[in-house]
Amino acid sequence: MKHHILSAVATTATILSMCLCGNPASAQEALGYRTMGNSPVTGDDGSATFGVYAPNAGRVSVTGQIPGSPVEMSRDANGWWSVKIDSLKPELYSYWFDIDGVRTLDPANAYVVRDIASLASMFIMPGNRQTDLYSAHEVPHGNVAKVWYHSPTLAKDRRMTVYTPAGYDADESTRYPVLYLLHGMGGDENAWSELGRAVQILDNTIAAGMAEPMIVVMPNGNAGEAAAPGETAEGLYTPDGQRSLSPEGLFESSFPEIVAYVDSHYRTKADKANRAIAGLSMGGGHSWRISMQYPDMFDYVGLFSAAVMWNGGGVDGQNANPYDQALTRQFATAPQLYWIAIGKDDFLYALNASYRETLDRLGISYTYVETDGGHEWRNWRSYLVRFLPQLFKKE
Repeated sequence: MKHHILSAVATTATILSMCLCGNPASAQEALGYRTMGNSPVTGDDGSATFGVYAPNAGRVSVTGQIPGSPVEMSRDANGWWSVKIDSLKPELYSYWFDIDGVRTLDPANAYVVRDIASLASMFIMPGNRQTDLYSAHEVPHGNVAKVWYHSPTLAKDRRMTVYTPAGYDADESTRYPVLYLLHGMGGDENAWSELGRAVQILDNTIAAGMAEPMIVVMPNGNAGEAAAPGETAEGLYTPDGQRSLSPEGLFESSFPEIVAYVDSHYRTKADKANRAIAGLSMGGGHSWRISMQYPDMFDYVGLFSAAVMWNGGGVDGQNANPYDQALTRQFATAPQLYWIAIGKDDFLYALNASYRETLDRLGISYTYVETDGGHEWRNWRSYLVRFLPQLFKKE
């Protein structure tokens, strides 16, 4: 591309004119890029055909959340590798190519997701009501903001993602219930809105009347971090799940600061009956512990593949096992909903089974959902879809 140096005295009007009129000096660098072929190509029969141009490769496969992966691909005379996979269930799939041992994104697919430090290409196989909720539709849309707040307990400014439902800005009198939605180990305040498709799910379920209009707060649950990787003064470091580790109970002890900020900056219904907390894995453990530690704060609790009783820790960072006492206190005025969900193959399954035995022994009522699959986003997205319609129901 031919480059031009603008004089320092060029006026703002001149620069804007060049941008708007397509001057070569301001052309977007990737504007002329074209991919070779389309990938994946999905069919109404549930099939997906993957392809990549790699004329010098000796072996190519597609892998990731693809049944039977890695699936070997075949090469045609022009160097195009492809494979058709039949009968994919409706779901959001992430995948990548292995080209002679090198992991690579699909260059023909612009849609990419990040999970900690791992990047993968993504597509949605339509076909049922649940996966339909993962896509954007012509419905009223809520707004999403990246909000900074100060945490005296953690001694730093921190960031959270906040969803406000359609109509929030238009009507300045209506107040809304709040769901606090927490991510897992290695995640951050972007995890639920991006990997979890929470924004699309919320827009669609609210528009369909399946869920009540609500504010959803997605904080960063890593007590030692201010925000997602690359969004702080630490620079562009390599994300690492170890950054989620912090002294036991530290994030939980700071959580009332998040609630106080939200109640003072948004039009919330600031009482237990109108607050919910839910999370996956580490965030499920946070939700479990926070709801015990502050029994008058949340009337709805969702534990998705939750790291309950992790490492035998108790409440408030104690090494003893005060579950009986803490749970008895929490359920003296029982939450409207205490919802536990986990996959049969989840590595936390036994821990959750042990926890349910504790609840049963104490005579505590809860709702339990067991699904196929393991510790994975396809389960956590589906749990959110099931959980939302049960919140804040008007009597």
